[in-house]
Amino acid sequence: MSQIWLIPAFPLLGFLLNGFLGKIFGTRFVSFVGPMSVGLAFLQSLVLFFEMLRTEGHRIIENLYTWMAAGSFQVNISFQVDELSGLYLLIITGVGFLIHVYSIGYMNGEKGYYRYFAYLNLFVFFMLLLVLGDSFLLMFVGWEGVGLCSYLLIGYYFEKHSAAEACKKAFLFNRVGDFGVLSAVLLIFLSIGSLEFNTVNAEAASRLEYGGTLVTVITLLLFLGATGKSAQIPLYVWLPDAMEGPTPVSALIHAATMVTAGLYMVARLSHLFILAPLTMNVIAVIGTVTALLAATIALTQTDIKRVLAYSTVSQLGYMFLAMGVGAFTAGIFHVMTHAFFKALLFLGSGSVIFAMHHEQDMMKMGALRKKLPVTYLTMMAGTLAITGIPLFSGFFSKDEILWKAFSSPLGSGLFWTLGFLTAGMTSFYMFRMMFLTFHGNSRVDSHLQSHLHESPLSMTGPLVILAVLSIFGGFFGVPHVLHFLPNGMELYFHDFFAKAPGDAHGSMNTEILLMVLSVMLALFGWFWARKMYSGSLDAARRMSRSWSTLYDLSLNKWYVDEIYQALIIAPGRLLSTHLLWQAFDKNVIDRSVNGSGVLARGAGGLIRGLQDGVMQTYALIFAIGTLTVIWYIF
Repeated sequence: MSQIWLIPAFPLLGFLLNGFLGKIFGTRFVSFVGPMSVGLAFLQSLVLFFEMLRTEGHRIIENLYTWMAAGSFQVNISFQVDELSGLYLLIITGVGFLIHVYSIGYMNGEKGYYRYFAYLNLFVFFMLLLVLGDSFLLMFVGWEGVGLCSYLLIGYYFEKHSAAEACKKAFLFNRVGDFGVLSAVLLIFLSIGSLEFNTVNAEAASRLEYGGTLVTVITLLLFLGATGKSAQIPLYVWLPDAMEGPTPVSALIHAATMVTAGLYMVARLSHLFILAPLTMNVIAVIGTVTALLAATIALTQTDIKRVLAYSTVSQLGYMFLAMGVGAFTAGIFHVMTHAFFKALLFLGSGSVIFAMHHEQDMMKMGALRKKLPVTYLTMMAGTLAITGIPLFSGFFSKDEILWKAFSSPLGSGLFWTLGFLTAGMTSFYMFRMMFLTFHGNSRVDSHLQSHLHESPLSMTGPLVILAVLSIFGGFFGVPHVLHFLPNGMELYFHDFFAKAPGDAHGSMNTEILLMVLSVMLALFGWFWARKMYSGSLDAARRMSRSWSTLYDLSLNKWYVDEIYQALIIAPGRLLSTHLLWQAFDKNVIDRSVNGSGVLARGAGGLIRGLQDGVMQTYALIFAIGTLTVIWYIF
């Protein structure tokens, strides 16, 4: 037996120990149990990963027991490790372990320290359940579980009004997507007769018509769920507000777990999605527009975590663009590299915030590179990766997505152009963040300036490891056009994903040209950000005044939250307050309940008059009752 069950069991055990015993045994106990439980899950994932590679068909299935059975319908608790889930396991547990270790230093002294690690362990457990489940129902348990844990972790500082609102926002927006997933699961069962992923992928082509209405509806509903979990238009607005949670939580949600769940589901069902060309086009369009919109917002934000939050939304858009053009391998490749550099950048920002005594406004920073040298160098590695500077991890995965967006049978020059522009903006706002934080003139409060120092080893150690992965992680998927290494990702996922119908277009020379243009644009964004923000901010202020209308739109996030408030939330509150509550609940429900009470009380009063203590009265009532029964019978 492969003992796949041990992988989620370790974080679950960590949750139980920290949740029930952490307050009793104290900080040292929690600091050991929390990271160790995820570390053991990583080691077991590593063992199973190599075992999977040695197994014929590259698939290990472990059936634990039957969950439910009704006639021919049966749902098993079964775990599956294959190429997709195996890679996800390493990302979740590996990056998750580093975030847990980092949290020891970052959360030290926080009220509810044991509660934080208990929630973090539970979050990892549900994410592992999501990727290991071999059926829709088991995946959905993990799907809902990470939604619950996101509510708990985003609202960790529940005393703050903004944190309480943010966790509610995340929970409610994800419920919209969950409706789509449940509806799609029902249609899949009715049309294919199974909820197991392998069966659905194998029989989709024979049971469903290519481009048919049913498969289109099913895949669009599934994608609706993915837009909720993976923060795409129109359900992306919860993710930037998730910054209200502790910074390590942001790293875990944004880099390695929850936001990649929607991408996992689409990739897992690639053979189903490829049957719906309309849905694939919708995915590509939504991904592209989301990437571009989020990038325009990140250009002007001054909160260091919010810049990274919109960057995450934008990068997720890139991944969905890849999925939409049928480049599933490229999309998952970017999931992996993004996990490395985005976890690094979030944890690096946490190191800055930690040193700045929880100050997040970049306009109050500057010239921190000498005070925080390890944080600076590691975050620079992450920035070079996300902006696509050659030989850093993001260069390889981003280039692969842009090339597939251009050359795939489902791609187009428009997709490439918009992705190209997004890449340029990414370079600008990321280097803007670096220059505002670490370069130029210091804007740090004079009292705080004297107390600035580098973070402890528990925080800088994970930064260094993630920096190494951000530098070298891209060599797993070197494009064919560069020749110097085989494309390991394509070899790894060989024949795993469905292939887009039709022939790819574009020559090797075209690919090299587009790659060079992308690198030049990234370097231009770097240069422009340096010119605007490396010294005094006068040039940046002049530019903001010259483009005041666009600047205000970007700074205010295109007023999307305000539009939601005006069109959905306010009418919803009006409807619920005046119609459902005042008119229906109070006048119909309450009056019905209260009326039945008055009726019962009145009837009781009448009957009470018969309770006079006179035996003759009781005998008369008994006789009348007896005669009534006899008359009724005969």
